[in-house]
Amino acid sequence: MTWPRALDPFEGDVLHAPTTDVYADAVLPTLADAYEACRLVTRYHAHAFYFSIRFLPPEKRRAIWAIYAVCRYSDDLVDRAPATAAPADLLARIDWWEGRLRVMDTGLPIIRAFADARTRFGIPTQPVWDLLDGMRMDLTRARYATWEELGRYCYCVASTIGLLCTPVLGYDGAAETLAYAANLGIAMQLTNILRDVGADAAMGRIYLPQDELAAFGYDEEKIAAGIVDDAFRRLMAFQIARARALYHESVPGIARLHRTGQLPVQAAAILYGGILGRIEAIDYHVYTHRAALTTWDKIVRLPTIWWQTRTLTRA
Repeated sequence: MTWPRALDPFEGDVLHAPTTDVYADAVLPTLADAYEACRLVTRYHAHAFYFSIRFLPPEKRRAIWAIYAVCRYSDDLVDRAPATAAPADLLARIDWWEGRLRVMDTGLPIIRAFADARTRFGIPTQPVWDLLDGMRMDLTRARYATWEELGRYCYCVASTIGLLCTPVLGYDGAAETLAYAANLGIAMQLTNILRDVGADAAMGRIYLPQDELAAFGYDEEKIAAGIVDDAFRRLMAFQIARARALYHESVPGIARLHRTGQLPVQAAAILYGGILGRIEAIDYHVYTHRAALTTWDKIVRLPTIWWQTRTLTRA
């Protein structure tokens, strides 16, 4: 799926053009149109996530679409960049996008939807700025020395999404609940990293901590060659155990959400966590196989998701 020309950061010169020129070929959206654009972005890019939030009431579901679309667009500023794009130009484009968000420029469809959702649900903006810092990290560094460094990156690009969604889902207002949400985001981003080791390396990024690569006797040359050996299997098993521990640690926070928010978050955690099992099922061959759940895989997990949600215990 591509973005409309009025939104696409790599179509024309939206960075340097005056705002009126950015919208020159676009009809300013109605609120309904803005939310529909966000829905389509979510459906196309986030199958498991889109499936999970079906369980929300319509107003909350629309707000989550808007949050996802803002986050996805922020991510695309980096990931959809042409190979020839200069990092300085891409950083400037992130600055441009942050400027549009800071003034809540409702001429852009996804910002119009996000601004409406923010007013309705009291969505904070600090996680958006942290998310954009994560995008900047993707442009300024391609390696992480330790888990602590990688954990900060995971927080910026993933936990922030949970922190944006939590007020929409409804929660008890406790800071501890937000900490649980942050753990879930880190678990999900680590899952992404483990699934996409080869694809990320092809873009010049190696997220697995450098000290842990060394500890398991695996190196960047093997990553570049797509070698799956015993060292790689041990490394991946270690990382999968870490991700599962983070998923487990986040569970008590789901019980702190309002009842209508518990099922979709539990579904997202279980379905995303299921990718780890798929990585094991393909014997860690993530370089040549994409670890993903099929629609049927998701359906057969629904009774378990429902039952576990019914039996959640508040920490």
